[in-house]
Parts: sequence; C-alpha cells; structure tokens
Amino acid sequence: MADTQALDLVLQAEAALAGRDPRTALALLDRAEAMAGPSQRSRMARAAALRAAGDLRGALGALDDLLAEQPYHFMALLSKGAVLDQAGARQPAVETWRNAVKIAPPSERLPPGAARQLETARATVSKADEALRDHLASAVAGLRGEFASDDLRRFDEALDVFAGVKKAYVHEPLFLNYPRLPAVPFFDRAHFPWLEELEAATETVTAEMQAALAVADDRELAPYIQYPRGAPVNQWGELNHSRRWSSYFLWKDGTRQDAACERCPETAGLLERLPVCRQPGYAPTAMFSALEARTHIPPHTGSTNVRLLVHLPLMLPGPARFRVGNETRQWRMGEAWVFDDTIEHEAWNDADSLRVILIFDVWNPLLSEAERTLVNAMLAARKSFEP
Repeated sequence: MADTQALDLVLQAEAALAGRDPRTALALLDRAEAMAGPSQRSRMARAAALRAAGDLRGALGALDDLLAEQPYHFMALLSKGAVLDQAGARQPAVETWRNAVKIAPPSERLPPGAARQLETARATVSKADEALRDHLASAVAGLRGEFASDDLRRFDEALDVFAGVKKAYVHEPLFLNYPRLPAVPFFDRAHFPWLEELEAATETVTAEMQAALAVADDRELAPYIQYPRGAPVNQWGELNHSRRWSSYFLWKDGTRQDAACERCPETAGLLERLPVCRQPGYAPTAMFSALEARTHIPPHTGSTNVRLLVHLPLMLPGPARFRVGNETRQWRMGEAWVFDDTIEHEAWNDADSLRVILIFDVWNPLLSEAERTLVNAMLAARKSFEP
C-alpha cells in the first residue's frame, strides 16, 4: 500500500513539474520518499524540480545519488550533463554527455524531449572533439611540415581518432579472424605487381561483361543479398532480394561457373593467370557486381581477413563512392584497388544509371605460404566436421 501511495505522490510531483511548480513537486517528493524511500523515478523528478527551482548543486546531488546506484542510467547521465552545462562546467558536461552518448538507445525510442536533449549532447560532444582536433593539428603543424615528403596519412588518421572525430576501425570478420594482421583499409599497390595487367584489360573485360549481362537470365544475374524468409536481415532490409544490387558470378565459393566463364573467356583466362585466393569450398569468388542508380550499399563486413578483395570498375556513369573505415574514395576507370573487406565498408552509386565493377578475392599478402597452406587445411577440416 505504501509503495502505491508513494508512486501516486511521485506522479503528482511530475504533474506539478509539468505545470512549472517545482516547490509543490519537491514537497510531494519529500512525502513519497518518507513513505517508501527514494526510487529512480523520485530521484529523477527531484533533480528536475531542484534544477527548475535554481538549485543546481542540489540537482547534481540527486542525480549523483542515482548514478551511485546505477552508473549506466542513461537519463540521469543526460540530465547531469545538462545541469553541469547550465552551471558553466563545460568540460565536465562534455565528458558526462560523452558517456551518455555511448550508451544512448536509438533516438526513435526516446520521448521527444529526451531525443532533443540527446541531439544537443551529441552536437556539443562533436563540437568539443572538433575543437580538440583543431588544437592538436595546430600544435603539430610546424613539426609536421618538416616531414612534408613523408606519407603521414596514418598519423593524420591517428590524430582524428585521438581527438574523437573519427572511429578506430578494426577487423570484424563474419567467419575467420586471423590474428596479428594489421587492419589496413586499402593496401599499397606495391604488394600486387599484377594490377597493371588487370587494369590494361579493362576494355576487354567490360565488353565481355556487357555481352554477358545482356543475355543473362534471372538466375545468372541475381540479387546479391538473399536472406530466407524469417531470417534477421538487419541493415539489408531494403536490398534483400532486390535487383538494385545484383551479381553475375564467374566463380562462386571456389566453384567455377562454367557457363559464365564460357561467355567471358578473356576475363576467365585473366583470372586464371592472376594469383586469386584458392580455398576449396570457399574461394575464389569472382563476379560482376551491378548497382542500380542512386543506390546505397549499407555498412557491412566480410568473412575473413586472410584474403582481400579487388575492385576493377567497368561501368561508371557518374560519381560513385566507396568507403573502407575512415577512407572514402571515388572509383575511376582504369584504376583498380585492393582492400580488406573485414573492415566496415559501404558503397554509393550517386549516378543516374547502372554502375558495374569486377570483384574477386586474393590472399592477404602478409600471410606466408606456410600459413596459407595450413589455413586451407583448417578450412577443409571445418567443411567436413559434423558434431
């Protein structure tokens, strides 16, 4: 009975707060807590009432009492940041809001008022991070200028990550995570001396691709994302079973697609000559990847960092972007690149017509021959395992 009466008093206090009567709210909260002790709800209401009454120190005390019991109470952190900011303690406010942002639920799950507070918190934290980034960049600018001939992209990214304006991306493979390999978004071309041969074949590969896609049926040029009914699709809701992103396989999970290769003999021969990743039952995979106009492939990661992916653009009707980690590039005809797809990546076709690229996998060049042989044996054993 006491708990029910106390809750009713807290509800009355919240109503008084909505009516901008913090004194009445505080009196009601005193009665409620005397009857049943403090609760999360009463402490949040007390902090709001004290803040409305101009007692910022008291509001912080109420919030700290709650956070002492529940350090990850999102609304208490959000409110504490606002009170600190109102009190002129900007740095503690930023750090408190930073913690709130880290554990924030999606904005659409929050009441409108809380969603607005969260937006303010994010904007304030972002502004503080950008100010720190600018301060750090200014502090090292003179020294950095002494190394103008060096490749400092890694340092520049480190500065941005240290300041908080960028995320540190790591391997997030869906299948096999091979330890002690560096998370390099785009690999240096020096690892792949055969890229020039691939790029020189762009016109030939493009011609075969166009001829093949012109006669391909719905099974051969099929949606790349095909989750079965009832499976969690996560970020793939819009592209699941959609022809906005389609693929035409030349090799699939280590199996040569004979009909496709017969239609594209020069492309197939080129791939046979290149050092593609060969893992029976798993690789190579090689395909023409077709992305319709104004289509976005959402952030995702690939299966394993023991291999990398090669992209060769074949049809670029206009601007088309590709992001791996913190690095975003534009595709250019005649230019291939090699990237680690276990680092979060996404793609955009910003043009008004179809974009097509050739994709295939190669071994990560940082693996030794011994490691490659043992990885293949391990994967073969995994394939045959039955619990």
